[in-house]
Amino acid sequence: MAAAATVGAMEIRPATIDEQSQVEAVVAAAFGEEPDGYLTQLLRALDATGAARASLVAVDGGRIVGHVQLSRSWVDARPALVEVLVLSPLSVVSDRRREGIGTALIGAALDDARRRGAPAVFLEGNWAYYGKRGFEAATPLGFQRPSPRIPEPAFQVALLPAHEPWMVGPLVYCEAFWSTDSVGLRDPYLAKVEQAAQSR
Repeated sequence: MAAAATVGAMEIRPATIDEQSQVEAVVAAAFGEEPDGYLTQLLRALDATGAARASLVAVDGGRIVGHVQLSRSWVDARPALVEVLVLSPLSVVSDRRREGIGTALIGAALDDARRRGAPAVFLEGNWAYYGKRGFEAATPLGFQRPSPRIPEPAFQVALLPAHEPWMVGPLVYCEAFWSTDSVGLRDPYLAKVEQAAQSR
């Protein structure tokens, strides 16, 4: 289990079962979704299928102001299937953004992954943001995207001490990501993101 950490007056710790509805509300609001949107469905599917590994909340003044999820997936390496972690979603309430809460949650998630002995943590996300917080482009390191709908620059990884050179290959998402259609992007947004990536 993840250890609690304090950042200023804010505490980052594992979410409790009783806080699940609050976590779902924070995630939905952060992404502008309805209460039962696709990310809420993803969280529920990860729990129901046993794929969830860590659900961390940032708490300030008794209020949950952010959340990050780590879930199990695999790298299909040539010698063996390797269990890895996927960081998704990362959420911060709108009135507390740009205060370092997301950065603190990412750091806590990576610390948790190291304690678990995970060799790598993957995500789909903004390359400029996550690239400053321990992640790098995964494809040049020998990994392949689980879907071509994930823009190449958005496919990122943080390699951890347990990683070994042979642990490369395609990333295979657990079923919850597919059953909730949470993999990559779809048009027309996908086309816009790809165009922006090409103009970098």
